[in-house]
Amino acid sequence: MLENSGMPVEGGSARARGVLIVEDSEHSAAMLEIAFSAIPDVFLTVAPSAVEAWRILHEGAAVRAIVTDLNMPRMDGFELIRRVREDRTLTSTPIIVVSADTDPATPGRVAQLGVEAFFPKPYSPAEVRRKLEQILDGTSGRE
Repeated sequence: MLENSGMPVEGGSARARGVLIVEDSEHSAAMLEIAFSAIPDVFLTVAPSAVEAWRILHEGAAVRAIVTDLNMPRMDGFELIRRVREDRTLTSTPIIVVSADTDPATPGRVAQLGVEAFFPKPYSPAEVRRKLEQILDGTSGRE
C-alpha cells in the first residue's frame, strides 16, 4: 500500500492534492489507492481507522478531500464526519463515503451530515475516482 504519514514526499509536485483514505480493510484501501493513483497530482494518505484519520487531520496534513468508510472500530465514519463538519478549520473539506452499511437510512444520514457523495459497496472504483476528480477540480458540488 502507499500508506504514508500525510506529509508531502520529497520532490513531490507543489500542485499535489492531498486525499485522506479512511478504511480499516486493507483490501478496500488498496482498491481505492489503485483507482486514485490515476488522478494527476494526487497525494494519498491511508488511515486504517477514524481515530488515526482524526490525528492526521489535526497534525496539519494538507488534505483536500476525505474518502471514508463508515463501519470501523473505536470511532465510526459517522463520528469522523460529524467532527470534521464541526471543526471550523475542516468544515468545508469535501467527504466521499464508501461503505458496506446496508441500513436504508444511511444515505440520508450521511447526506444530512453534508457529504458530497455516498457509494454503497460493492461500488465502481472508476465512479468513485470520477467523483473525487470532480471535487478536486472544483467542478462538482454536493449531491
